[in-house]
Amino acid sequence: MKTAVIYNSDLHFEHKQWESELAFWKDELKSFNNRLGELVTRWTDKDVLAQLEHYQNEFILHGNVIEDLQEAMEKHEMNISEHSNKLGDTMDVPMFSTHKEIREKMETQRQIYADLKKDFFRFLSKYM
Repeated sequence: MKTAVIYNSDLHFEHKQWESELAFWKDELKSFNNRLGELVTRWTDKDVLAQLEHYQNEFILHGNVIEDLQEAMEKHEMNISEHSNKLGDTMDVPMFSTHKEIREKMETQRQIYADLKKDFFRFLSKYM
């Protein structure tokens, strides 16, 4: 039976991809918040303003998740680096488990964020 080898460099590459994605999300959130600011000045209807507040809260929550993911990746990246210095370029099982957890969180958040964007764009098309 052949055992798969997981290399630290592969995990590092995936981290870089995630970091780029998170940076893009952060930038998008700034743009979305700017849109909210524009809409606040256009609308006085309480229902619309409540929806604006809802999206503002969602964007804040998503920004917090981004920060949490960035922190987890940074910590994991440091562990990978220390591991590489001690044992070479292959990954041990517990460290890969941590990587898989972060991957699952990224995949979940990717879906949550995509749904949020769809809803927000529908909202914008209705009230812009």
